[in-house]
Amino acid sequence: MKMIRLTRHRNPKHSVTKALTIPMTENLRSDSGGIARAAALLKAGGLVALPTETVYGLGADARNGTAVAGIYAAKGRPSFNPLIVHVENGEHARRYGLWSDQAEVLAAAFWPGPLTLVLPLRPDHDLSSLVTAGLNSVALRVPAHRTAQAVLQAFGGPIAAPSANPSGRISATTAGHVLAGLADRIDAVLDDGPCTVGLESTIIGLNHARPTLLRAGGLPIEAIEAALGEALAIADGAKIIAPGQMDSHYAPAAQVRLNAKNARAGEVFLGFGSIPGDLNLSPSGDLTEAAASLFDHLHALDAMAKPIAVAPIPDHGLGRAINDRLRRAAAPR
Repeated sequence: MKMIRLTRHRNPKHSVTKALTIPMTENLRSDSGGIARAAALLKAGGLVALPTETVYGLGADARNGTAVAGIYAAKGRPSFNPLIVHVENGEHARRYGLWSDQAEVLAAAFWPGPLTLVLPLRPDHDLSSLVTAGLNSVALRVPAHRTAQAVLQAFGGPIAAPSANPSGRISATTAGHVLAGLADRIDAVLDDGPCTVGLESTIIGLNHARPTLLRAGGLPIEAIEAALGEALAIADGAKIIAPGQMDSHYAPAAQVRLNAKNARAGEVFLGFGSIPGDLNLSPSGDLTEAAASLFDHLHALDAMAKPIAVAPIPDHGLGRAINDRLRRAAAPR
């Protein structure tokens, strides 16, 4: 049994003093019974890891401050790092973020899918302020994954869901990854196999003078710029205003060395294309395959308890997002 102590705040949207007893984590199947059980746990204020097309997310009722505080406690996540709110469709997204013409263009082109929009927060929202880390903006996404959609429909509300892994560590792309990092810290994991995209969503800020790239991800930047008809501004990173902006993130326990042509003594090697290794992200040099393989391969190499060297990855399309994750994984901790 796992006890998580939460802290009292005067604002009712924040958490209250309560000791939550988390039982042994349930491993749910992605059938009607598992989906119904996941929705029931969420309605009761529980924590459920959910599959999406990007990575597994650690879900909780985004309106329930105690439940959202449980996400931060289970992950060991700093409270200044905001969460993404998953909703069923664009109509539901409008309940929480102030809509714009640019939001309409991007939602029509890429939702459901691996795109998160950061919008000004509606004054009449009912989200916990822990979700937004006290900011006046909210990160919203409509997932494309059938099981995530089924849970959203059964639950009937917004689900806050950062990646289902200990904070700063490698993201989870299978239920096994979730259990390896969060077993007995959460109520359940809903298992629907490996994630198809394998990288977190691309995050675009629409609360700036120009649409701004806040995090590269599973939707290529080039596609977003083509839909908008303009180049994206790039966030300077001086202030954390969206998930995935911390310098050290997505990191294995082992040290990571980038742009390596071969392994040094004592290292394991993650290859790409024609550069072989202990594992290869994509022997054919396919960036979509590499993105889907990245976190799974990092988990496997990290289990070898040796430093990890990584072959160069082209910095275009999904390669930008792969390199973003690798740079953060290799950053000083």
